[in-house]
Amino acid sequence: MDKNKIMRKLPKMADLLEENEIKDLMEKFNRKYLTEVLRESLETVRVRMMEAFERGEVPDKSENELKDEVISIAASKLSFLPYSLKPVINATGVVLHTNLGRAPLPEEAIERIETAARTYSNLEFDLERGERGERYSHVRKLLCDITGAEDAMVVNNNAAAVLLCLSALAFGKEVVISRGQLVEIGGSFRIPDVMAQSGARLLEVGTTNKTHLEDYEKAINENTALLLKVHTSNFKMVGFTSCVTKEELINLGRKHNLPVMEDLGSGVLVDLKPYGLPEEPTVQDSIKAGMDLVTFSGDKLLGGPQAGIILGKKEYILKIKHHPLTRAVRIDKLTLAALEAVLRLYKDGLWQHIPVLAMLTEPKDAMENRARKLSEALERVLNGRGRVEIVDDVSQAGGGSLPGSEIPTRAVAVSVDGISAAELAERLRKVPVPVIARIKRDKLFFDMRTIADKDIEKMAEMVGEAL
Repeated sequence: MDKNKIMRKLPKMADLLEENEIKDLMEKFNRKYLTEVLRESLETVRVRMMEAFERGEVPDKSENELKDEVISIAASKLSFLPYSLKPVINATGVVLHTNLGRAPLPEEAIERIETAARTYSNLEFDLERGERGERYSHVRKLLCDITGAEDAMVVNNNAAAVLLCLSALAFGKEVVISRGQLVEIGGSFRIPDVMAQSGARLLEVGTTNKTHLEDYEKAINENTALLLKVHTSNFKMVGFTSCVTKEELINLGRKHNLPVMEDLGSGVLVDLKPYGLPEEPTVQDSIKAGMDLVTFSGDKLLGGPQAGIILGKKEYILKIKHHPLTRAVRIDKLTLAALEAVLRLYKDGLWQHIPVLAMLTEPKDAMENRARKLSEALERVLNGRGRVEIVDDVSQAGGGSLPGSEIPTRAVAVSVDGISAAELAERLRKVPVPVIARIKRDKLFFDMRTIADKDIEKMAEMVGEAL
């Protein structure tokens, strides 16, 4: 076997640039950029050939076949590379994966986004009165009907919702909060930092693991503007712990004529306990208890677009709407269109149409059929070069939701001869449609909870591409 002779079959860059397919691509991409992609594709083919030699195989492709392979890889890369934000397949089993964009939207929301993007709309125009309207009107009634709140408004995310509420109601004054609720959310953003930016002064009470009602009462003075309760939705404290209930805090607020606000973080509108998931306070529970203000995210357990939802008493919502910061954090028309569609599903009792809730509540046995389909497809791709098995495992809610919860799932575990799980995971991040999985016991685990039927063939294709 003359390895050098075979490697000389690889096409030269000058020849590749003269191919008709490449000349057509030059109409869309400049020569320098196209050359860079071709060079990367050529290197991919060269590496594949070297790996074949190491396995004792002799690559038998002709020069034209190798040229076509390089061009095919380049064309595939170019179909995705112009856009940095691209689709990926989430095979991690983490339903609300913050790094992968959290909640995928239902089809109803996607259709509404497309309609809102293509046309003008009555975003801030009252069609009945023929004058300027309010963008919150498109979701306010839905939110109030679903939760029982007096009034509602929406901003661009929940951190902004908390910041805005505190700025409008407690600027220059004190906000009393339990020390055990000073949480850090994603990206190293901390509740104390958000509060500081609002102009409110943080007054911590109690200890990390125990806070009593008398701790709040002792802290109340003439400078107190608000009592704040933060639901620790992204961590769980167990053991020797104690906290003040929302009902106790609300009664204390009434006694001292102070508004009480609760930041629910994730915010859920459906009781998930019947589906074997941990108890999570619903938004309706907080409103029914008498909270003056409630804030939560749109793209977590709600299953909608990124948004910060503010519910509560009309007098406080009115103050917040008129605050100068409101315009800086307002929701845009595309997000509003998606949120309205998601809320209509709740209103119509069709929450199972929402992908996040469908994934979280799907029983383990229901994933068996998809696991078998994926396993068979991967067996064909591997063609004896590794091992594929269906195993029991656990998924997670993610996104700072349902902390500590382990949801039983089915996964497809893959090992490939001569390639470590870490290397396979790296290769799968670089294919045209990246597949993000998790490594366990030096195998790559594809969790079926976050893999749809439509993903299966594409996943097998991408594994083949990676190999």
